This record gives sequence, C-alpha cells and structure tokens, in this order.
Amino acid sequence: MSTKAEATIEDLYQIPGAGKAEIVNGEIIRMSPMGDLPNTAAGEVFASLREYARRTKNGRAYTDNAAFIVNLPNRRSFSPDAAFYIGSRTRGKFLEGAPIFAAEVRSEGDYGQRAESNMARKRADYFAAGTLVVWDVDVLVEEVVRSYRAGDSDNPTVFYRGEVANAEPALSGWSMPVDDLFA
Repeated sequence: MSTKAEATIEDLYQIPGAGKAEIVNGEIIRMSPMGDLPNTAAGEVFASLREYARRTKNGRAYTDNAAFIVNLPNRRSFSPDAAFYIGSRTRGKFLEGAPIFAAEVRSEGDYGQRAESNMARKRADYFAAGTLVVWDVDVLVEEVVRSYRAGDSDNPTVFYRGEVANAEPALSGWSMPVDDLFA
C-alpha cells in the first residue's frame, strides 16, 4: 500500500520551468521536449486551428503545453501538442474540461508496443472526458495522420501525404494538407 499522496492540480501549477506534464494515476508525468519535425508539425496544426477559430469565431486554438483539467478516475489533466477548445476562458488558470479536438504528435520515444498501449489509453481518456476527435500525428516514421473519433475509436481514418486531413465531426469545415506538417 502506497503512502505517497496523490498529485493535485496545485502541484501541476508548481512544475519548475513551465515544464510540460499531466496528472495520470495520481502521479505527475513529465513529458520530454519535442524535436524539430514533431514541433514544427504541432505548430502547423495550431496555426491552421487558429485561422479556423478566427474564421468561425467559435472556440480557440491552443499550443503545446496548455493544461486541460478533467475529472476521470485515472486522469486529472491533458496537455496535448495542439488543441481546439470551446469552453470558457480561465485567464491565468488551466482550462476546465477537455478540448473538443486534440493533436498528439509523436516524438522519438513514441514508438513500440509500450508506446502504442500508452497512446491507446490516453485516447480512451480523451474520449471519456468529452473530446470528439484525437489526431495521432506521425511525421517521423509513417508520415501519416490517424484521426480517431469518439464512438468509433478502433477505426481511425488515415490521412497520407498528398491528402487533406480533417477532424470531423469536431471541427466542421476545418481541414489541412498533411504535407503542411512537414513545412
């Protein structure tokens, strides 16, 4: 039996150096920084989402390291690489609730059986918290975007280079060329 106290949202605010982290299974899970292509891809997704938000005047785009507070049995927060959120502003506080769309961009260590299991659990958590679409963006190995939807999370739509990816039904009318992830 563990005597270690569960991590709190207040603990998350105290991460030194504004480091990226999430609370999973009562522990703060630190996330390593991204390399060149994954960071560029996340930035391109954010830029496209920002333009969509400006055009539709509905919701906001968020960059890497924004924290979304949720209340799941095994998870208290998400910090996607890019996201779209329609909830209320919280000023300097973390956002309350899950984004409707989240993009998770794979880094060097996000491959192999263990990584696949972790990503599947995280997607299930996103959907349990109310996210409608989660992108698994792979710019390092397969060069694809897998778009997972709530209600059909076992059958992603796969978008390849030369195609245009979307996040239906979360973001009606939004899409971006997969090739833009490599800009």
